Amino acid sequence: MGLTRQYLRYEPSAVFGVVASARGSVALVGLRGERGRCVAVPACEHVFVWDTRKGEKVLILKGLKQEVSCLRPSPDGLHLAVGYEDGSIRIFNLLSGEANVTFNGHKAAVTALQYDHLGGRLVSGSKDTDVIVWDVINESGLYRLKGHKDAITQVLFLKEKNLLVTSGKDTLVKWWDLDTQHCFKTLVGHRTEVWGMSLVSEEKRLITGSADSELRVWDITYIQEVKDPDEPEYKKSKESSPGVEEKTDEDETLELDESPEERLVKCSKVGSIMREGRDRVVTLATDQTGKILACHGTDSVLEVFSVLSEEEIQKKLEKKIKKAKKKAKQNSEEEPEKSVELSLQEEIHRVTNIRASSKIKSFDLILSPKGELKIILLLQNNVIESYNLNMSAQVPQAVRASKITIGGHRSDVRTLAFSSDNIAILSAAAESVKIWNRSTLQCIRTMDCEYALCSLFVPGDRQVIIGTKTGKLQLYDLASGSLMETLNAHDGAVWSIALSPDQRGFVTGGADKCVKFWEFELVKDDNSAQKRLSMKHVRVLQLDEDVLCVRYSPNQKLLAVSLLDCTVKIFYIDTLKFFLSLYGHKLPVLCMDISYDGTLIATGSADRNVKIWGLDFGDCHRSLFAHDDSVMYLQFVAKSHLFFTAGKDSKIKQWDADKFEHIQTLEGHHQEVWCLALSPNGDYVVSASHDKSLRLWERTREPLILEEEREMQQEAEYEESVAKEEQPVVAGETQGETGLAGKKTIETIKATEQIMEAIELYREEMAKLKEHKAICKAAGKEVPFPVNPILRAYGNITPSAYVLEVFKKVKSSELEESLLVLPFSYVPDLLRLFNEYIQLGLEVELLCRALLFLLKIHFGQITSNHMLVTVIENLKKTTISRVREVRDVLGFNMAGLQYLKREIEAKDEVTFFADATDRFEEKKRKRKKKEKMVLAVL
Repeated sequence: MGLTRQYLRYEPSAVFGVVASARGSVALVGLRGERGRCVAVPACEHVFVWDTRKGEKVLILKGLKQEVSCLRPSPDGLHLAVGYEDGSIRIFNLLSGEANVTFNGHKAAVTALQYDHLGGRLVSGSKDTDVIVWDVINESGLYRLKGHKDAITQVLFLKEKNLLVTSGKDTLVKWWDLDTQHCFKTLVGHRTEVWGMSLVSEEKRLITGSADSELRVWDITYIQEVKDPDEPEYKKSKESSPGVEEKTDEDETLELDESPEERLVKCSKVGSIMREGRDRVVTLATDQTGKILACHGTDSVLEVFSVLSEEEIQKKLEKKIKKAKKKAKQNSEEEPEKSVELSLQEEIHRVTNIRASSKIKSFDLILSPKGELKIILLLQNNVIESYNLNMSAQVPQAVRASKITIGGHRSDVRTLAFSSDNIAILSAAAESVKIWNRSTLQCIRTMDCEYALCSLFVPGDRQVIIGTKTGKLQLYDLASGSLMETLNAHDGAVWSIALSPDQRGFVTGGADKCVKFWEFELVKDDNSAQKRLSMKHVRVLQLDEDVLCVRYSPNQKLLAVSLLDCTVKIFYIDTLKFFLSLYGHKLPVLCMDISYDGTLIATGSADRNVKIWGLDFGDCHRSLFAHDDSVMYLQFVAKSHLFFTAGKDSKIKQWDADKFEHIQTLEGHHQEVWCLALSPNGDYVVSASHDKSLRLWERTREPLILEEEREMQQEAEYEESVAKEEQPVVAGETQGETGLAGKKTIETIKATEQIMEAIELYREEMAKLKEHKAICKAAGKEVPFPVNPILRAYGNITPSAYVLEVFKKVKSSELEESLLVLPFSYVPDLLRLFNEYIQLGLEVELLCRALLFLLKIHFGQITSNHMLVTVIENLKKTTISRVREVRDVLGFNMAGLQYLKREIEAKDEVTFFADATDRFEEKKRKRKKKEKMVLAVL
């Protein structure tokens, strides 16, 4: 057997350079009891919590692989629900930063999340058009609501009623009765997608935002069940919303007769509020009190409105009536009071417009008791801005309180470079150059620049050179962070720059079809006695096509130039004579590199292939299909024939140029990878992507075996295919508006397999026990019984207790789906075991839930099986009695807790009044003292 080549694994080390991803929503969270200071934002697959006052990252909620698409804090402020692109939802504890609960139900990205007012239920909407209601306390799915024909845009719980409102891109707003789990009303008054909606005026008004500049306002009237007209409840059966006239009993009865479909809620359009923006609504939301409404479109303006309360409306109306009476007296006319009404624009009036520094992607707002409004804006260009707005002022003006920018670039990073000591990382984008400390990941220098395309550290690591889109070379000094020199190097973009191996100069290639050679020199400034570094143009090589990439061979004898005609030309450096032409790519070569010994050159092209060539004869050793999109960057690892490639398919791959094998794929970026850089010692890789993130990968000491890597890849592909399979059909369930909340995943399949294995072990052990008893009977003495090693590991428990242990380990959110794919042959044994457990009073709540679900899905087979009749009868008796016991215990505990609550409240009230009396006495003493002093002066 031949020796296998040993490779070392590269692992993700850190994500930096991203302040906030523009894809998800922003949410103000309460950390350490202070609300409105910290803000949670999506950052690729993680969630960052920033302190807006200090501009520091205070918490990272680590995700898995998928990008964050939605955030929602719980009403108590202790938890944060995070929705992901793959449809999963994780609930994080903000105190510990750990994800306690995971829900898997959606097949596509989660687009909307909302808690009910107590925080016990969570509703989620997705691009897969489904709405799912989850039980947060029990950590399980309740039901799936189907009805929308396109992606869900917003979901809202009604506090007082058990109702849910959902809006979608199918132009519909649907009302759902959660008691019966069906849609009882659909609003069809929109011509285009409904992008957002909010409830205001104590849930008596619904405001919807669509693709035009109108915010439509709907009055909500709650209808109670029709009862005897003499009953007082019936007489109050309709609550009138503000600005709507009361209807008589006769009108009401007629309306009920005419429209029998009106149930629970009546919704009528009362008008529209015009926005200043002409494009679609992106986000429409209110603060927690419902007094402030804000919305924004695809531009950089946030429009803020104030919603008047009933008392404020009444006051305004009284003023208006007084004015009308006064006017009528002057004109000696008598006008009826009824004609005086407030317009919709007066009830919901515009406060101000806030213009941000870039396009707004999401916002959140909080109104303090003092009347100050705090607004957090998540911008498209990797920035978080916070504004304060004093609502009590005569003309409220928004003041920017803070701006978090230091942690990243405003645009995509197009070039990266490592310093020679492996410590500093350079990243440059369209507006700035940043220098990062690799170990702390802190930005240590930020310098303004033009649109950067290529870069390098000058030998000594004290200066950097940037090549720009306008054809300039910019030289920066890192100590002072200043621009030392700018040279007009090319007439077009400077696409590539390469340092010469002797470190005395460098070469640049541009869109003006030139390759230019430069040398470093020390020059004296007129106003300074000291010499400074400068760049001197030495030679030029004129070519027929645009130059895309240039590279030196390590011995500085050859220069490789990639051209727009899809070829790579090799020249002698001393004479600039042509040596070789490497042709074979179908599209231009965007990147290339030469190995440390100068024997190989690897080229990456827009045709998605990487070709490995010999530099001696220019022969193509192998062509590799590397990525699913253009290969953007390629670099060899120092002192080896291993190289990395980065592609527009968001992947980074490692290859062996000797064996032509794919070694490892580094997955983490969510969008196109523009560039990467390897540290001179080969221990670190840094990459930059269109998702605004910079990622650091570190070489570990862990050996990588290719066969194992292939197996892991196949397993991952199988798990993905399982998730995409058709969901199992529930017997007896019609394809209606509701369905099971969960979905089939690899976790649910594994849980099912564990239950099956546990039942098989139980069967085997029971059969062995039977045999053992027969042997003991035949022998006439007790023979030692061999204990199963699995049961011994669990502390010599019985086989039935082992089944219960396995059952308890199944996640609450995956229980129904696991039982759904369990073959019926295992169900009879499971029912017998359930009967045994419930009789003993073990895990009654969990077992009853599983039992009822099994009876629901296997009803026909269970009822037709005569062997199970006695088991079902026994279960009926034991279950009812045990559930009653559990309910009694809960009732007793609830009564005890309520008693304690009353005791504490009474104690607090006594303390409160005692404090108030003391304060009153103190004020009285101070007043008397003041009066005495005044009298003395007089």
